[in-house]
Amino acid sequence: MEKRPLVLLVDDEEDLCLLMQMSLSRIGIDTHSAHSLSEAKKCLGEHAYDACLTDLNLPDGNGLQLLEWINQHCPSLPVAMLTAYGNMEVAIAALKAGAFDFVSKPVNPKHLEQLLQKALNKPAGPKQQQADALEYKMLIGQSEPIQQLRITLKKIARSQAPVFITGESGTGKEVVANLVHRLSNRNEGPFIAINCGAIPTELMESELFGHKKGSFTGAAQDKQGLIQSAHGGSLFLDEIAELPLSMQVKLLRAVQEKRIRPVGSDAEIDVDFRVISASHQDLEALVQQGKFRQDLFFRIHVMDLILPPLRERGDDILLLAQHFIQKISTEWDISAKQLTARAKEFLVTQYYPGNVRELRNIIERAMTLSDDGNIDLPQLQSAPQRQMAQNLAAATGAVSSYSAAEASIAAKKLPEEGLEIHLEKIEKEILLNALNLTHWNRTVAAKKLGMTFRSLRYRLKKFGLDTDED
Repeated sequence: MEKRPLVLLVDDEEDLCLLMQMSLSRIGIDTHSAHSLSEAKKCLGEHAYDACLTDLNLPDGNGLQLLEWINQHCPSLPVAMLTAYGNMEVAIAALKAGAFDFVSKPVNPKHLEQLLQKALNKPAGPKQQQADALEYKMLIGQSEPIQQLRITLKKIARSQAPVFITGESGTGKEVVANLVHRLSNRNEGPFIAINCGAIPTELMESELFGHKKGSFTGAAQDKQGLIQSAHGGSLFLDEIAELPLSMQVKLLRAVQEKRIRPVGSDAEIDVDFRVISASHQDLEALVQQGKFRQDLFFRIHVMDLILPPLRERGDDILLLAQHFIQKISTEWDISAKQLTARAKEFLVTQYYPGNVRELRNIIERAMTLSDDGNIDLPQLQSAPQRQMAQNLAAATGAVSSYSAAEASIAAKKLPEEGLEIHLEKIEKEILLNALNLTHWNRTVAAKKLGMTFRSLRYRLKKFGLDTDED
């Protein structure tokens, strides 16, 4: 016979504990009750619990103190906080401190049941190994920023707290949001991704919340909204900064109350979902400008994930390039191609304003242009880059040709400004071409020009191109 889960209830209201015990017993969960902080610690020291539900206010302390104690002594134990109705500041503080989730008083038995079912669905053994393998499959790389991101992901995945993902365009915000979902105990539920900037304003409420037949012109039948589609799983709101203020109010209520009202309906629907949101814009600045609601900002901004730009990930660039080569080869049913040494050197020196998305496009274009089993520099360079490279080679050749032409220079007409100034103009043009080709990465530019960084720095100062202060 399978062992029933055991949950610790901590609240000084004995009647409430009794009601919760009866409710949880009906769904196969055993419970113990503690009515103070000291009693709760004693119970935790004597029994192995599968989850803990604690009130904020206790006779000899508070729930945040208990949460801190549990984080130190039982770090893998999921803890949910009981909070007064509407007291979101306390709830968010608890989530930031490591709480699994929170329940508002008066306790809704259905919400309590859903919460504990999520808390008790912990990956273990083969499931945990599958989760680890999934993490490395979806989050490719071994750089320090990616290693730190993996550590943060594991902490966040244990919680039900809202997650906010920031990062430049193309850094993989939807991939990471999906990974948060798949590593969490909601992974058997749906993952619904919404690009808030892609939905027309007039259709947004219907798309998010659904509508009833006849609620507006064209509503020929009932429609389930995307939020309801995320029931039991995770809702990813990409580019959330694009939401109109009127929709921000409705979304805030849906996130706080876990209830929605379809357009044209008189009844509300309970919805159980975790919200994950993302934006490449500075939401704090938008709050200051009055373009984003502060209350919604604080509600969705509980757990932060900051995605590093590709240019800061070092050799991850080559790992990702090889991954895309294999993936595209499989999709196109062709043999995988090999990167040449100078192709690899080129890839790791690029700036990548489009990040991982841009790298994939570069690899796809290169595989299209390659006529043999290799990918070399000409296939990787864009048309402007190839032109700059040609200009650079031509200009470099022009400089080297001066020594050979010295014998016949008297027979030719000298430039009007004189040889010295003319050569300086050519040298400046070469420097600018090299800098533009390398996106003003001076270390790489010096290497391409065959000079030391100090020598390049001297020339940049000479021509007034170095704006850095000493």
